[in-house]
Amino acid sequence: MRITVVGAGAIGGFVGARLAAAGTPVSAVARGATLAALREHGWRVEEPDGLLTAPVRAVAATDTAELGEQDVVLLAVKAQSLPGVLPALRPLLGARTVVLAALNGVPWWYFDGFGGPCEGRTLESVDPGGAITAALPTRQVLGGVIHMSCSTPAPGRVRHGAGTGLIIGEPDRTDSPRARDLAELLRAAGLDATVSTSIQRDIWYKLWGNMTLNPLSALTGATADRIDDDELVLAFSHAAMREAAEIGARIGCPISETPADRTKVTRELGAFRSSMLQDMAAGRTLELDALVGAVGEIGRIVGVPTPSVDAILGLTRLAAASRVNTSRAHRGPAPATQPPRPDSPRLPSP
Repeated sequence: MRITVVGAGAIGGFVGARLAAAGTPVSAVARGATLAALREHGWRVEEPDGLLTAPVRAVAATDTAELGEQDVVLLAVKAQSLPGVLPALRPLLGARTVVLAALNGVPWWYFDGFGGPCEGRTLESVDPGGAITAALPTRQVLGGVIHMSCSTPAPGRVRHGAGTGLIIGEPDRTDSPRARDLAELLRAAGLDATVSTSIQRDIWYKLWGNMTLNPLSALTGATADRIDDDELVLAFSHAAMREAAEIGARIGCPISETPADRTKVTRELGAFRSSMLQDMAAGRTLELDALVGAVGEIGRIVGVPTPSVDAILGLTRLAAASRVNTSRAHRGPAPATQPPRPDSPRLPSP
């Protein structure tokens, strides 16, 4: 079994380490300090009971031809980073390679074969011009939904917070042998892997909670408990969730819970910092396209107004752009010998 993790950050590093520690050699595609750390130390995960270590089979940066065709590629990059890694993916993909897409938000393949009013739609907010669809056809994809908390205290080193849940499923909603085999391999590595025959619903349900909490935390700098404790912010969040629930009902992904039900679950997690808040604080680009922009785009397709969702998108997008411009103002102008920097991070278009 030849497995490669593309995006060996928090989630990719955790899953890769668990598989390698269980005896399945795993390669990685990484860059910068993470690349160097994996080459020097291998896989490392801080668990509550100690440090889990395992050798990495091979590590590559952009030149992945040395890794060759893989049986499984775990795609664990942020959605906005996916277009940039497509060239590195090509040498890894053979006719029978399975791509387990463990991305947050609405993925590029979401409506391919799903039926309903959006059947066959390519979302511009997720896959502008269809470049991802052309490079990663749906027939090679298994959808993935992550239910675990991990962070990276240092490059190439993962800290496991809680949970080991991973839902995988075929985009055509069948119970396939390849999904069952991969789930069995993941379970043997200590992950709580389950196979779903309605992976689009699983994705939409997770999105339903993340699409408000993540951007609102990035926008305000507040932890989850403070967002839930502010009555006005919580009402705004719930309004956006009701819009997304109506969209879900129209596309075949109904949600039986209320926003208040979801808030109760979030409160139990305490004062945590969302991944988008961490990205904002670190100056990284944000997952706004797949988590928020896609919801508004689908709403326009199915005729559901999304004023609250659109407000979250616009406000967070502006905050991210202002953060970048403020940072550059503090640094002063770039030297004349350097190429000019872009004016803003990659953000969804209005």
